[in-house]
Amino acid sequence: MSLGDEHEASGGYGGTGQTRTRLPDTGPDPYGTPRRRSSSRSLVTVVGVVVLLIAAIAFANRGGGDSSSAGGSTDKPEAASTAPSGKRPVQAKTGGTPSGFAHDQQGVESAAANYAVALGSADMFDEAKRDAVLRAIIAPSRVADFEARLDKAYTPEFNKNIGLTEDGSAPEGFTFVSRTSPIGTKVTEYSASSATVEVWCSGLLGLAGENSTTPVTNSWFTITMQLEWASGDWKIVTHSQKDGPTPVPGDDRASSAEEMAKAVEEYGGFTYAR
Repeated sequence: MSLGDEHEASGGYGGTGQTRTRLPDTGPDPYGTPRRRSSSRSLVTVVGVVVLLIAAIAFANRGGGDSSSAGGSTDKPEAASTAPSGKRPVQAKTGGTPSGFAHDQQGVESAAANYAVALGSADMFDEAKRDAVLRAIIAPSRVADFEARLDKAYTPEFNKNIGLTEDGSAPEGFTFVSRTSPIGTKVTEYSASSATVEVWCSGLLGLAGENSTTPVTNSWFTITMQLEWASGDWKIVTHSQKDGPTPVPGDDRASSAEEMAKAVEEYGGFTYAR
């Protein structure tokens, strides 16, 4: 995901990375023997164009460099905040949730993105599964508090309001959809023992099925997490959410209930890493 990585050189020819400048010619072979009337002035012009192209290519392929020498405001996130480092996602899981993140800034960003997915999953509507998720991602000292607060939020009445049964399962003939997809992360505070990370997300929620009164809809929101390094991994200490940033809706045709249910069943989720 690194900006500028693997860019094909603009103006390159045949994938070689070299630049060829085509001169005007009325002859049948534009890449044949140059016309003998070429003047020294034309040669200087060609050399100048080539130099400019090489400079432009080098600038385009430069990618995200050290912003400390670039000047300007320092309160804006660098390109690296959403660009990948090339490192692989973690392989370990705790209770079905990715775990074992690196003890660095990249690791805490990856942890926050994956924890946002877990907090927005359908498992959160089932008490037993929700408790397993919380034990995997919440700091041990805060698990009991999170369980108590979320038990008050995910009530049987709440489940009924979104079309589920009281125990959080989907009615027969319907597919429940609850997914969160991180768009990007931003670290606002970081130390070796704690960090604050914002995760911009898009979410899906609703029941896919014929005559559903709560069809699957899309939302945009930002989750802010404070995390600490505990027991060899990053864990959530506090969590909050706000609406947006929200893009202008496109003109895409809404899929049928059958298409949506099939997509949820056939397309798995991701393990996120920078």
